[in-house]
Parts: sequence; C-alpha cells; structure tokens
Amino acid sequence: MLEFIKQRDSLNIVKIAMKVFENTSEGVMITDARGRIISVNPAFEIVTGYNAEEVIGNNPNILQSGVHDEAFYQTMWKQIYKTGVWKGEIWNKRKNDELYPEWLTISVIKDDSGNVTNYVGVFSDISDQKTTEKQLRFLAHYDSLTGVANRYSLNKRLEGLLQTAEKYQQQLAILFLDLDRFKQVNDTLGHNYGDLLLKQVSSRLKGLLKNKDMIARLGGDEFVIVLPNFKHPKEAIHIAERIIESLSKSFFLDRYEVYVTASIGISLYPLDGSDAETLLKNADKAMYDAKSGGKNQYELYHQDMHQNETKQMILETYLRKALERNELYLVYHPIVDTNTMEIVGVEALVRWKQKTLGNIPPSEFIPLAEETGLIVPLSEWIIQKACEDLNSIHLNGSKIRMNINVSSLHFSQDGFIKSLNEIFQKTNVSTRHIVLELTESMIMPNALETVDKLVKLKQLGIKLSIDDFGTGYSSLSYLRRFPLDTLKIDQSFIKGIAMYKEDSSIVEAIIMMANRLNLKVVAEGVENKKQYELLKKEKCDYIQGYYITKPLPKHQLLALLQNWDENNLI
Repeated sequence: MLEFIKQRDSLNIVKIAMKVFENTSEGVMITDARGRIISVNPAFEIVTGYNAEEVIGNNPNILQSGVHDEAFYQTMWKQIYKTGVWKGEIWNKRKNDELYPEWLTISVIKDDSGNVTNYVGVFSDISDQKTTEKQLRFLAHYDSLTGVANRYSLNKRLEGLLQTAEKYQQQLAILFLDLDRFKQVNDTLGHNYGDLLLKQVSSRLKGLLKNKDMIARLGGDEFVIVLPNFKHPKEAIHIAERIIESLSKSFFLDRYEVYVTASIGISLYPLDGSDAETLLKNADKAMYDAKSGGKNQYELYHQDMHQNETKQMILETYLRKALERNELYLVYHPIVDTNTMEIVGVEALVRWKQKTLGNIPPSEFIPLAEETGLIVPLSEWIIQKACEDLNSIHLNGSKIRMNINVSSLHFSQDGFIKSLNEIFQKTNVSTRHIVLELTESMIMPNALETVDKLVKLKQLGIKLSIDDFGTGYSSLSYLRRFPLDTLKIDQSFIKGIAMYKEDSSIVEAIIMMANRLNLKVVAEGVENKKQYELLKKEKCDYIQGYYITKPLPKHQLLALLQNWDENNLI
C-alpha cells in the first residue's frame, strides 16, 4: 500500500512538472549529457520560431547568432562545469534569421552518482526591455521632439570638447539661437503647429552643420550650436549668417505658410570664457543684445556686455533697498492752461539719488524696475506720495490736479483697482483732482478687460489721460471706445512743430480731432516761446515743458504757485 502511494505521488509530481513545463512563459530547452536537444516547451517554439520536431536531436548551436566569439562560449561552459550554472545575457537567432536578446540560465542535472544526465536552459526574450532601455537612453540625452541633443547631453559633450580644446589649444564657438516670432505662431496656430515648426527649424539647422558640430535644444524655441576646432572667428560668423538666411525662408506647416527669424549670440573659447557655464551665459547675453537691437541678426559677445550686466545687477540690489533707505523722491512738472495762463496741474516724476552712485536717471532704473517686478511696489509708493503731497498743496490754497504715470505691469495686476482705492482712502485725497496717465500700448492689447478697468477708475472720480499720443498703436478707434478725458501729444512732435510742416500738421490734426471728441489736449516738451505761440494759436488746451519750468521738488513748487506770474509766458 505504501509503495502504491509513493508511485501515485511520483506520478502527480511528474504531471505537475509537465504542466509547469508546458505553461511557463519562459522558453525551456532540455538536452542530454552530450548536448542534444531532447525536449522544448511551447514558449520555446513561440520565441524561436522553431517547432519541437525541427530541433529535437539537434545541437543548440542552431540558435547561435554569430554575435559572440568562441571565447565567450568557452568562458560560459567553463563556468557551467565549475559551478553547475551560468546566467547571463546572450544574443540568439530565430528561425527567420532575426537576432534577439535573451536572458538565459543554463543548469546542470546530475544523477545520484554525480554524473551529468541533462542540461536545462531557461530563457526569456528581453527585446522589449532592450527597446525600452534604448528609448530611455535616448530620452536621457536627446530632445524627444526634435531629436537633437538636450541640455544634459550638451553640458556633458561641451565639457569634453572644452578639455580637448584646452589640451590642443583649439578655438571653440557657442551660438545661442532664439526664434523671434515663435510665440506668435504658437499662440495663433496652436502648440501642435509650434512643435511642427520646431522640428523643421532643427532639420534646417542640422543641414547647415558638419559632423563634428553639435546642436542642442534647451527648451522652448532656444537652440545652442557648438562649433569645435575652428581656425578663425569668421567661421562662426559665417555659420550664423547662413542660419539667419536659411530661417528667413518660409516654413510650410500643413496648410499654413509661416515666417520666423532668429537672433543669435556668439561667444568664443578661450576669449569669452574657459568653462561651459560662462560661455553659455555670455552667448545668451549676446543673443539678447541681438534681439534688442532689432532681431534677425547675430551679435558677438564683448566685455562691455559683462560690464553692463554687472552694473545692472548692482543697480537692482540698490533699487531693492532704495525705498527703505528713503533714496527716492518726487519732483513735479507744472501744466499750464493756455486760455487762463494758470498752473492747473502737475505731473509727478520719480527721481533716485543713490548714496554711492549719486543721481540715477529714470531711463535707467524704471526699465530695471519693470524687468524685475519692482515697478509694482515702486508705483504704489509714487501714487501714495503724490496723493500726500497733493493734499499738502491743496492746504496751501492751490486746487491743482495731480497727474500720475501708471506702469503697464502695475495696471495689468488683478488687484490694481483695489490697491489704488486703498491708497486713496488711506490718504483721504480728492480723487477728482487725480489724473492717471496711461499709454496706448498699455490699454490696447486686451480692450474688453481694459474698458472694464477704466470704467471702474472713472467711478472712483479719477480722470484718465493717454500719454505719448501718436507713438503707440496709432489707432484712433479706441478714443471713442474708452472713457478718456485727455490726450497728451508726444514731445517728439512738439520738438519739430516750428521747423517741420509735417509735425505741425500732425499736431493740428490731433488737436482738431480731440476737440471733436470732447477731449482736452496737453502738449508736452514745450521748450520755447515759438512752440508755445503755435500751440496757443491751434487752441491746444494745456502745455507742459521747460518753457514753463523744469520739474520742481514740492517746496519749490509751492513757492512757484504762490508767486506765479502768467506774464512770464508772454
């Protein structure tokens, strides 16, 4: 009975083993002691393409790919004889001659006496894993959209190229490229077309370069090109010129024909830096100079850029501390009514006297404040200070208006109206004596949103003026759409009013149009009596400029208001 149970259990174990053998997803091949195949499972047939009848009795070398040399197999069998097992990656060949990678384990089977009876090979096809690994390696080093190198690959490759350049005293150039009109294409046609454009741009760039050169995409529409081992900087300039020429030709994005241009900054090793970070930064700086200089051009980095950059950094640091150090102050430029000859208002202008650098002109620190975002707290300080000074002026008996310039960045803030109202309530200023000066370029881009803001400002009792009229959009339709009170003719037209008939005609037309629309007109930049008389003749409502006086601090303005004599203008 006991023997019967043992036989039954043995049969069950064999049945289970056969089920596992037939259903495992790994390929299994069993050979005899001489290495002849005696059995394979279904997974073997699926992976290799051979059926059992075709391989049984043959040597496993029918699967050999030819990828590995004799030494590889000698080492493998040496390991099997020594330890009884070998594991590793191996390339084999399917029946259709297709090569594939597999992870193979070969084990030795011995009898009770220690003699080898069989070898068992268990393997799995790792083609998908290899493909995934390849894709991951590609993604780690290349831009997935354009196929050119990415930032990581650029930094790695550039380090090696710089080491070679230093060792053999070679020159190297960095071209930092930014597309000038990419955002417009992307925003107008959509990101899919933007991606298509980037692919075509990278294709054109690759077509202009040699095998030794490198191109990388940093992200967005920024590309970097590395030119190693060139003989003269003219070679880098020549490539930049060819890139600009190539990209100036139209791109066809499905049914759309679009145009873009490129701004390129160039830095040279070792002239402009000895490490990757410095060279890239300097090429980037040169690119921005090319862009600010008119776009669609290249610019070589030079030391003045670095000096300007350092100065900007110092200025930014000082500007961040200017408010708390009380270095900023306001001056006021009077506005005169040409009919009554009285001073009816002043424009608040900010000035900065820095402890170390002295007087810094607004043309330097206002753009810096806008670029860094400091313009918002600066504007709020200006508005509050102007309101406080207006109250002081009114207490001295002069009920003049206060014109305050508004920054486009400040105006676009969601909390602009709220912060303005809080300042008015805090200072208890008479808002009907406040005039906010806006620019055409500030109010035009988002007309519907702008109208809503302007209406809310009018509800606070504020008057609204368009500053530098004629230099922005040159569109007159908005004058009817927006609740404006005053136009301020740009001083560039006033400057030539007495010399150029064209300027005189423009000023005359602006005044006539404004009168028809019930808008008042201010002429700024009036510097002499002849300009004043011509403006008065054309019935310009107000004038402002050095012909009246230069901008004055509050105490001098109060003195002028007390002793004002309109006969000074006659």
